[in-house]
Amino acid sequence: MDGSARGGAEAAGGPIVHGFPHLDTVRRALTALYRRLSADGVARFAASVRPELVDFPDDEDPYLGALRVARVMVRHLRLPDARMVVGFRDMAHAGSVELAAGPEYFVELHARFRTDRRDVGAALAHEVTHVYLHRLGLEFPGTRDNEILTDTAAAYLGAGWLLLDAYREEPALRAERITMAAYKLGYLTPEEFGYVLAKRALALGDDIEPWLRSPQAADAYRAGLERARQDLRRPPLAAAPWAARRLYARHRRAGAAPDSAGYAFTGPPADLRVSFACPTCFQRIRLPCAGRLRARCALCATELACET
Repeated sequence: MDGSARGGAEAAGGPIVHGFPHLDTVRRALTALYRRLSADGVARFAASVRPELVDFPDDEDPYLGALRVARVMVRHLRLPDARMVVGFRDMAHAGSVELAAGPEYFVELHARFRTDRRDVGAALAHEVTHVYLHRLGLEFPGTRDNEILTDTAAAYLGAGWLLLDAYREEPALRAERITMAAYKLGYLTPEEFGYVLAKRALALGDDIEPWLRSPQAADAYRAGLERARQDLRRPPLAAAPWAARRLYARHRRAGAAPDSAGYAFTGPPADLRVSFACPTCFQRIRLPCAGRLRARCALCATELACET
């Protein structure tokens, strides 16, 4: 499919959405990544793009510097080395990329990045991930869901931590008054970026929190980490707290659970089975209700201690 993809939406000074409104789509995106790449394929991206590779000093030519950073993203995502064109223009979004059939890469960035270089790496991480997913043949229907897939893939594959680091609050002059302005890139909320990056840290051991320059980004990462840890404490996982395990036992005796429980029972009492989402890739896992056991997710190979 040829065409173009717009880049990460940005907010500057306006209200920024917080929390986890896109969590279902983020989890579907993680499942899709593992299905397309396999556990071994995801593991190839265990090391994130290092910050010194995307530093962009003020005295560097904006076009040459953007081209250099774009090549970092292309190499990180293991895309073919090809001719690249990176330009700047005024636009509604942070960037756009042409998804052409040929080997060339054509990327445009918002004109503000000519002078404010801090987030050039973040914008290019999103745009080059568009190219990567296009060549994988991986997309979601609808612009919104596809952009969430792109943000999720960029973060989970080690390039998109820069998108979280682009979230900041700083003084700005408006109507002759100094006020605090908030800036972000991407379609995910800051906390959702933190969640994806925390999932990556838990799965691959790659914690980027020390690289975050923005205090607001660090707070969002910690909020995402707490939400990610909650996934590891849901029944029938053995790490679930006492109250949750007691409620699970009640549902197991009844042979049914509400949709909100996150697990479901099937089969007769003598052969009762429980299904639930893997906390790493969210592929459904189905196990016999047979007490303590260890399970291995067939998709992402995560080993889980369970109390079914």
